[in-house]
Amino acid sequence: MELNLRGKVAVVTGASKGIGLAITRALVAEGARVIAGARDVGGELGALASHDAVRAVSVDLSTPDGPKALVARAEEFDRLDILVNNVGAVAVRLDGFTSVTDDQWLSSLNLNFMAAVRTTRAALTPMLARGGGTIVTVSSVNSFLPDPGVIDYCAAKAALTNFSKALSKEVGPRGVRMNTVSPGPVETALWLGPEGVAATVAKASGVDPETARQHVVASQGGFVTGRFTRPDEVADLVLFLASDRSGNITGADFVIDGGLIKTL
Repeated sequence: MELNLRGKVAVVTGASKGIGLAITRALVAEGARVIAGARDVGGELGALASHDAVRAVSVDLSTPDGPKALVARAEEFDRLDILVNNVGAVAVRLDGFTSVTDDQWLSSLNLNFMAAVRTTRAALTPMLARGGGTIVTVSSVNSFLPDPGVIDYCAAKAALTNFSKALSKEVGPRGVRMNTVSPGPVETALWLGPEGVAATVAKASGVDPETARQHVVASQGGFVTGRFTRPDEVADLVLFLASDRSGNITGADFVIDGGLIKTL
C-alpha cells in the first residue's frame, strides 16, 4: 500500500529509542522528512540523522519552551504536515498511592500529558496556516485499563486520549485530523530495559525480570497472541493514521495490544 508520505514533513517527539525511533525510521523509509526530538540525540538516532531527511534536535520536552523550539525547526523544511506525540515515561509505584508525592504526580503529568499539549499547540499554527495536517498521539491501554502500580501514568494517559478526542472536534473542520494509538506492552526499554517495569517489579519481588514480566502480563489477563508488540508494528499503525489513506478517520483511538484487553 502506497502511503503517499514522500516529501511530507513530520515532527516526532521521544524519537531516540523504542517506538519513537521506529516511527522516525519508518517515516524516512517512506520518503518523509523528520524533525526528531529527544533529550539524547546520539546512538541510533544520531546515526539516522546523518541522513539528509532527518534533523535530530536535542530538547527537553518537559519544559514549557521545549516543544515550541522543536516545532520551530520544521521551518527548515518550510512546512509541517505531521506531528507524532510520542514522548513519555513511566515509574512503577511499588509503595502504593499515598507514597506518590505531588512532585512525582506533576512530573508524570508534565511529560506524559503537557508535553503533547504544548507540542500540539505549537504545531497547529503552521498546520492551520497551510490548511491541514495530521496529529497522531501515542497514548496507552492504561488510559482505560487503570493500574494502581502506575497510577499517575494512567491518569496522564487518560487525559491525553481525552484531549485528542476533544480537540479533534475543533480542528477537524479546519483540515487537521487527530487520532490516538494505545499500545499495550511493547518490546522497549520502558518495559524490558534495566530500569523498566519488569526489572523494577523483579527487584521488589525477589524474582528474575522474565518471571516478573510474565507475572505483570498475566495479572492483566495475558496476550491472545502470546507476545509483546514490536515497536515497528506500532510505527506501521502510526504511519497509516498519518497518511491520506486514513483521510476520513479522526477523533479515534486504536488499540494495539496483542489481545490484552478482553472487553469491547
